[in-house]
Amino acid sequence: MAPRMDDIMRLCCDISANQQVKVAVQHATRGAIAAGGTAFVGGILAGSAGTAVGGAVGGLLGAWLTSGQFKPLPQILMELPPNQQQKLYSDIMAVLGNLDWTDMAQLAALVMDNAKLKQQVTSALLSYITKELGAEVRYGD
Repeated sequence: MAPRMDDIMRLCCDISANQQVKVAVQHATRGAIAAGGTAFVGGILAGSAGTAVGGAVGGLLGAWLTSGQFKPLPQILMELPPNQQQKLYSDIMAVLGNLDWTDMAQLAALVMDNAKLKQQVTSALLSYITKELGAEVRYGD
């Protein structure tokens, strides 16, 4: 990974760790399959009442399957494939503009000491996570 891209990725990790951001990439397909599959089986076995019961059970099963899948954002960022890291890098660089730094420590100091810039970087990061990855964001534990 290029040094500047590495600095940006580490900055994003630092900001998200500092704010205790956790994300879950949506697993809607898995939940929909569970709901639809149990409704179908219920309908086959018990007719229209079975479809209703199967749909309700499947909805609960789907919710259970997709719950609790939140991971710390720094972990998600480090697992991104190179093309997605490049897109995030481009989005963050659009915010940073002509900002010049020599290493990660200086970049972190420049961003963290400027509340407006820190907010803009955080907004760009969260926008990327929700729009590009389709992830749900939570703060704290």
